[in-house]
Amino acid sequence: MPGAWIPRDANMDAPVPTLSARAIRLPDPERGEDIQVRVSAPVTGRALPVILFSHGHGSSMDGYAPLVDFWSARGFVVVQPTYLDARRLGLHENDTRRPSIWRTRIADAKRVIDELDQVLKPVPGLRERIDPTRIAAVGHSFGGQTTSMLLGARMIAGDEDEDFADRRVKAGILLASGGRGGDDLSDLGRRITPYLDTSFDGMTTPALIVAGDADRSPLTVRGPDWFQDPFHLSPGPKALLTLRGGEHMLGGISGYEVTETTDENADRVRLIQEATLAYLRNELNGDRAGWTEIATRLSNGAEATIETKQASC
Repeated sequence: MPGAWIPRDANMDAPVPTLSARAIRLPDPERGEDIQVRVSAPVTGRALPVILFSHGHGSSMDGYAPLVDFWSARGFVVVQPTYLDARRLGLHENDTRRPSIWRTRIADAKRVIDELDQVLKPVPGLRERIDPTRIAAVGHSFGGQTTSMLLGARMIAGDEDEDFADRRVKAGILLASGGRGGDDLSDLGRRITPYLDTSFDGMTTPALIVAGDADRSPLTVRGPDWFQDPFHLSPGPKALLTLRGGEHMLGGISGYEVTETTDENADRVRLIQEATLAYLRNELNGDRAGWTEIATRLSNGAEATIETKQASC
């Protein structure tokens, strides 16, 4: 159809076989639950870059297969922790750990990076095939908020103003990640997510922000532009991919045939796959061509737009 998304080079991006190991455990008595992790990786290749993927609220290490499968089949090792808010863990609403889950998520993410060797150990030979100096962090929704903290954003609600940035993370991708808090939060947002009062001033790590222009959240009094805040309110270098008609699940990135997707669109998912892959290759591998070509292809704005800004001098 006219204007449909076309991959730039199907041969260059041909997938390779992958393997996956799940329910890898990092013991954590203080947390109250072991950190469970899934690892997906190509069966071939060396000096492989690593993606730390943070799921949205209620999901788990088994979510987001359309992205995880795509990246791992094209040369990336994807590590997925299961955070305490996962539905499968059944944390009670009155559990004393709930108010600080946002903080526990960050600690879990850093723990996974700290113990990356241990996480990869169950997959024979994989530890020797990664490049630990090339780590990206990616997250969707609540996972985007977690990721933004690793990139240098700060929580400013109440007495909170800690620096959670992890300099081992060289690039990030925020998928439908919330904006600033304060007066921009709705009554519901203030009640259930009071921690969403984020300052992006210190989010200096290069990042791609992906937002849908039809993503209307009950957490904010604003419209879909709220999800563009991580781009507009942070310093460069940053890129913003805005998807026409995209809602919170961005066409269905959270899984194959998932019921929570209200804007199911295979072309939109494919576009996100291609754009995120090109961005990761640009930032971690120095492959500029793919990202440049995608920006050119989307210049007419029919399906999406890309906006960029550079670091201040």
